Amino acid sequence: MAMRLKQKIEQKFDEEIRFIKGWIDKPKHVGAILPTSAVTAKKMASIANPQSGLPVLELGPGTGIITKAILERGIAPEKLVAIEFSTDFYQHLVKAYPGVNFINGDAFDIEKTLGDQWAGQQFDCVISAIPLLHFPMYRRVQLIDKLLDLLPPGRPVIQITYGPVSPVIAWPDRYQIEHFDFIVRNIPPAQLWIYRRG
Repeated sequence: MAMRLKQKIEQKFDEEIRFIKGWIDKPKHVGAILPTSAVTAKKMASIANPQSGLPVLELGPGTGIITKAILERGIAPEKLVAIEFSTDFYQHLVKAYPGVNFINGDAFDIEKTLGDQWAGQQFDCVISAIPLLHFPMYRRVQLIDKLLDLLPPGRPVIQITYGPVSPVIAWPDRYQIEHFDFIVRNIPPAQLWIYRRG
């Protein structure tokens, strides 16, 4: 029991050190000062439907806290596709979560990044921790639009942000926006937004 607790503390410390190092090296590619909390990760993963038979697409897994929550939700590793821009985080994730389909690439160039293996694939949902506030609004809108093209009508893209409003402007003809949750037990407190069509 004491040994398991010690290992858990060491793992959490390692994740935070790796995250802070990534933030110092490339602050524009890491959206927060600390990794997403387990509470936030679980809430984000709750939108995934393990019974759909479709894979889940995760964007910006970072140290893997949300990846872990998606797997705990009941999504099989081979049914999870995760795109990570940072090569350092990507290399850590491949070792930490065997069987998950990690891709070291750019989510903003989603077709090229998914490549031939996932071309034409529909996903159950998209769970995103990309730091959207670091990008111009037109790129954010383009990304949400492209992601929704990958989902069946009505299925969600969930996005975490640390600002008070949706990081993507309303465009009622293209998608609906829903405020999903405000999570105080996150540093900094996190807002969760859902985008969907139909």
